[in-house]
Amino acid sequence: MNREEIKGILPHREPMLLVDEVEKGEDGAAHGIYRVRGDEWFLQGHFPGNPVVPGVVLCEIIGQASCVLLSSDMENVTPYYTGMDKVRFKHPVHPGDILEITATIDKQKPPFYFIKGTAKVDGKLCVSGEFSFALMKNQD
Repeated sequence: MNREEIKGILPHREPMLLVDEVEKGEDGAAHGIYRVRGDEWFLQGHFPGNPVVPGVVLCEIIGQASCVLLSSDMENVTPYYTGMDKVRFKHPVHPGDILEITATIDKQKPPFYFIKGTAKVDGKLCVSGEFSFALMKNQD
């Protein structure tokens, strides 16, 4: 899926749409890509002269990529984070990096979904964690 197709399942829009490509692999995992351009809003002031993607933004990127796994349940709902557990940051992510995201459903009890996710640059682990979401019906 490209950015336009991703908009069909996610409610996020620029500048909060943080996934360039995502697909559900034959292994049942979501595989996503985000190219860090360097002009993103979250890099302004984080940090001058040494821009680094904030950890919370990396978690958001994993969350957005994982939504492809929930796409069959995403009609008329909004995905909300309900928790982050065992999140570890191993290496910083900088402008010019291509972030490769992998996410799998660990368990589910609708409307709650539990995801294990990682993000790597050039095969090097940058962040990993366990994330939970609730798919909440939209208010009409």
